[in-house]
Amino acid sequence: MKKKGYRIWIGIGTFAVLIAIWQICVCAGKISPRVLSSPWQIVVCLVEYWPSVLSSATLITGLEGFLGFLASIPLGLALGIGLYSSKTVQSSLYPLIVVAQMLPLITIAPLFIIWFGFSPAGKGVMVAVFSIFPIAVQTFRGLKKVPEEYVDVAKSCGAGRFWILLHVKLRLAAPQIFGGMKIATAYVFATAATAEYLGARNGLGIVLQSAFESFQTPLIFSATIVIIAMTALLWLLVSISEWAVSRPKRSFLKFGRK
Repeated sequence: MKKKGYRIWIGIGTFAVLIAIWQICVCAGKISPRVLSSPWQIVVCLVEYWPSVLSSATLITGLEGFLGFLASIPLGLALGIGLYSSKTVQSSLYPLIVVAQMLPLITIAPLFIIWFGFSPAGKGVMVAVFSIFPIAVQTFRGLKKVPEEYVDVAKSCGAGRFWILLHVKLRLAAPQIFGGMKIATAYVFATAATAEYLGARNGLGIVLQSAFESFQTPLIFSATIVIIAMTALLWLLVSISEWAVSRPKRSFLKFGRK
């Protein structure tokens, strides 16, 4: 526990030192804010633009990303279970999943704009599409790694195939499944903002586009910080969910040892 706390403080200290060096370098070199904004300028810009611009844009991008990610979870689980349960599904869909992961967002976004227009719904669907794949692949890999002895014990107790899948295999594959969700969180809000940048009425992508066109570098950094903060919060939410799901299993194991 002490080592973990020590590592956390080391990370915080390193981050603080880098921010201080950044601030000193910008101030000492008298670099224009249009080229590289100092951390203090970014904070001032964030506070200044939050009530009028960033708050509403954050709400739109946040809803698009969160709802798209929420929809991707059952879809990714279902696809991963299908890949594991059927060799035919695995042979036909797994190569398509790999190819889909290689598609750059900039080539897909125009199609979604044509199909859904500039509405937030299209951005949510795009987030869901890009979030499904890591969840599905990690679910498939996690189910494959479940030891057969656990399945044999459940069968000897009269458990059916569906019960084994739900209570044995998915439970033991939970770390890999949640790992896939954590991977997906890294792309959720960045995908939504990029899609907005290419075509939308509101959102952080529009803020970034407007800031770029007017050379407002502090605002670009401010919008980027908001995206990073939302990504970190979503990752934390997934981590808390993982802890809540795995907690009963740990309690059961402790009870069994007694």
